[in-house]
Amino acid sequence: MEENTVATLDDFGEPLSATTFVVLDLETTGASPQSCGITEIGAVKLRGGAVIGEFHTLIDPGTAIPPMIVALTGITDAMVMAAPRIQEVLPALLEFIGDAVFVAHNARFDVGFLRAACHQHGYSWPKVEVLDTLTLARRVVTKEEAPNRKLGTLARVFGTEVTPNHRALD
Repeated sequence: MEENTVATLDDFGEPLSATTFVVLDLETTGASPQSCGITEIGAVKLRGGAVIGEFHTLIDPGTAIPPMIVALTGITDAMVMAAPRIQEVLPALLEFIGDAVFVAHNARFDVGFLRAACHQHGYSWPKVEVLDTLTLARRVVTKEEAPNRKLGTLARVFGTEVTPNHRALD
């Protein structure tokens, strides 16, 4: 780059418009990847601002869904009774993610559950870049703009068309 030239994002690698992102959300039976199961996975693949794929499935966690989680997500034992188990879903999910940038709100939670499931069932977690929108929100949104960094609060602040509701694909 020449001296006195202003750098752009394109100067630092692949332009964002050419980058593939997979925005993913999970619903689970609780907070611990070691003792709780995944009940739903929803993911959207985007490139250049356009949706190029969707992945959605309910998952039988192999255990009863606690009443508090049913109240929060609306996902019941009856809904997941005929759903596949996580070991049946992982190959297709890992293929869907591929080498895309993995995006999640509180990504540590989602990645933790997916890594644990991969480890338990003999799959390798892909070496993908992870973008945590919670971390990003903490850096760019002030307390005056939003009292917390919950998805519902951020959706109101940014005026999104979608209202978060504790369902993975929604």
